[in-house]
Amino acid sequence: MAEEARNGEATKRAVVTGASSGIGAASVRALVKDGWTVVALARREARLKALADELGPAVSYVACDITGEASTQAAVDRILEAGPVKALVNCAGAAFGKDPVATASLDDWRGMYELNVIGTLRITQKLLPALKQAPGGGTVLVISSTAGIEPYEGGAGYCASKFAERVMARVLRLEQIGEPVRVIDIAPGMVETDEFSLKRFGGDAARAAAVYAGVPSPLKAEDIAECVTWALAQPDTVDIDQIVVRPRAEGSYTKVYREA
Repeated sequence: MAEEARNGEATKRAVVTGASSGIGAASVRALVKDGWTVVALARREARLKALADELGPAVSYVACDITGEASTQAAVDRILEAGPVKALVNCAGAAFGKDPVATASLDDWRGMYELNVIGTLRITQKLLPALKQAPGGGTVLVISSTAGIEPYEGGAGYCASKFAERVMARVLRLEQIGEPVRVIDIAPGMVETDEFSLKRFGGDAARAAAVYAGVPSPLKAEDIAECVTWALAQPDTVDIDQIVVRPRAEGSYTKVYREA
């Protein structure tokens, strides 16, 4: 009961973007287990419906593309019509390609910026007023990446987008001092999910699998979801500015232990 009172049980409602797979879907499951009701957002409605069917009445969903203004506004209108919001968990994101700067696709860079940066900004701006009205205050949580901390060859576009996302979160934190809102940045290292590397390499399953080859116990989406629920479970006046989380086998992007 102390946990429920601390978080404001009546308004313990979160919006999770990118909820159709990976860290987003895992975060929805973890939040429901921790007593939250969740609105799941993603483009793939069939996957959202399956997640809601799995988890029951604690989960509702809206098919939404956060790179589109009209789609995002319509989703936010539906969310707010249904009640207050305590937390926004920005999981939507992707990497496209791993080409050097000299030959990288402009469309890949543009796609990463539209999703990882502008999309996160768009829905954060639209929900921020409601978050600040939540009893005790609300939370903007961003899933960034260690790619936003340490650049690596072939990753300029993704790293640049994640640097931008992290800076956006940090500046928002500074700008909202004195307001009833927390801003949390969780930066994962190597996380093995079904789709991240597969999307990055255009569906090349062998190349995607090679990213994790020989690495003992890379992180799973559920590990990041545990970070999400822990950070949100802190008292409203405690801001977890940043969590950097990697598997034990990864010291940095360029220092990874692999078994023969």
